Amino acid sequence: MTDAVDRVLAQWAKERPELDVSPMALIGRISRAEAILDRRIAAVLAEHELLPGEFDLLAALRRAGAPHRLTVGEMLASTMVTSGAITNRLNRLVAKGFVTRETDPENRRSVIVTLTAQGLATVNVALVRHVENERTLLAALNDDEQSQMIGLLRKFLEGLGDGGDRQPG
Repeated sequence: MTDAVDRVLAQWAKERPELDVSPMALIGRISRAEAILDRRIAAVLAEHELLPGEFDLLAALRRAGAPHRLTVGEMLASTMVTSGAITNRLNRLVAKGFVTRETDPENRRSVIVTLTAQGLATVNVALVRHVENERTLLAALNDDEQSQMIGLLRKFLEGLGDGGDRQPG
């Protein structure tokens, strides 16, 4: 079975036969998978009026446990976003009524973000649907293949210098 990446590799083999483009076989497929996953995950989160970045922040607060509060610094450490992105996402989540933001009374330079009851209800429902969607997205791989892929991707990320300090939703 050939795919779009195979077709690109064949074109390069014809046009630049002296160039080893074999890295494109894996990197191209990782990139294509990322684009497909991003679209399909975003579609499911949109059912809950959430963007993926907003869901990541709500999920970080939910994972923190009751009372579902984190400082912005703690959110930076437990999500895969920058401080500028967090500010924009928090502004949208505050406007939706999903979180509150207040100055930390013990450290006036710190901001505490708290999940509201509405935010908690939304993330709880969205999380179930999100996990169901991820399971569907992985259905082409059996349990052993998924385990192998997890190990290989972990090794790949470590090789890229990913220290594991940022976590997905």
